[in-house]
Amino acid sequence: MAEFNAGITETGNVQVIELSGFLDAHTAPRLENTFNELLTRQQYRVVVNFRNLKYISSAGLGVFMAFIETMRGNGGDIKLTEMQPNVYNIFDLLGFPLLYEIFPTQQEGIQKFNQSSEK
Repeated sequence: MAEFNAGITETGNVQVIELSGFLDAHTAPRLENTFNELLTRQQYRVVVNFRNLKYISSAGLGVFMAFIETMRGNGGDIKLTEMQPNVYNIFDLLGFPLLYEIFPTQQEGIQKFNQSSEK
């Protein structure tokens, strides 16, 4: 089985999911469980850090599509950060930059939430 991890940390009122390894059809359910845990805790402001993610498949992309409407419907969002070029290329190829805000650093993603809550 491919190596994959999705750990959650909290930074202020934003939940950060740190991904590592390979996100594919075999490991996507673990990311789904992570998002479901956040929903159970009513945490809808999420930054996903891709710094250590080596690979993502269409199944992995599908997880993000499955949860974005729920997060936004509850006043939150999913912001994506620190993607490796090969991972970003997959997102870009499928038009995800039109649907998600993608930031070079985790801190910028967190700050975007803080800016929107100040308005």
